[in-house]
Amino acid sequence: MPTATTPNDTVATLYADHHGWLKGWLRRKLGCPEQAADLMQDTFVKVMLNHAETQLREPRAYLATIANRLMIDFFRRQQIERSYLEALAAMPEGAWPSAEEGALFREALLELDRLLDGLGPKVKQAFLLAQCDTLSYAEIAERVGISVRSVNTYVARAMAHCCLMLA
Repeated sequence: MPTATTPNDTVATLYADHHGWLKGWLRRKLGCPEQAADLMQDTFVKVMLNHAETQLREPRAYLATIANRLMIDFFRRQQIERSYLEALAAMPEGAWPSAEEGALFREALLELDRLLDGLGPKVKQAFLLAQCDTLSYAEIAERVGISVRSVNTYVARAMAHCCLMLA
């Protein structure tokens, strides 16, 4: 009598059959075996959380899609971290935030980036200039090279997008 397979069995089989391939694929993409191993594990954690119960027709494509999305998030976090460190280096040493404040600030930057994900670069730029740099819409229009009406539209679109993302 055949036994029923559980989601854990499916993930275990997927891992056993494809973890070596995925780790190699990530190593080639990243050039770092340690980071490849971390993202490979994150990929399988994501698979477990998705409760993949069905038989996958293209398991490698499925895994590569998840891993690629995680890799994009990784590169985005790295870019935010680099930008934060550059901004910190431009500040006088006495004005630096404490380690705790810095960690909270980086988390807020990552969350803001997540909220703005999916918006075009000009929409993001207009929104950030309005909210973070508190520039007037005319100043933003001049800096970005768009009309004041476009700034108004872009900021409103970004605000609505953030509200939807938070809902």
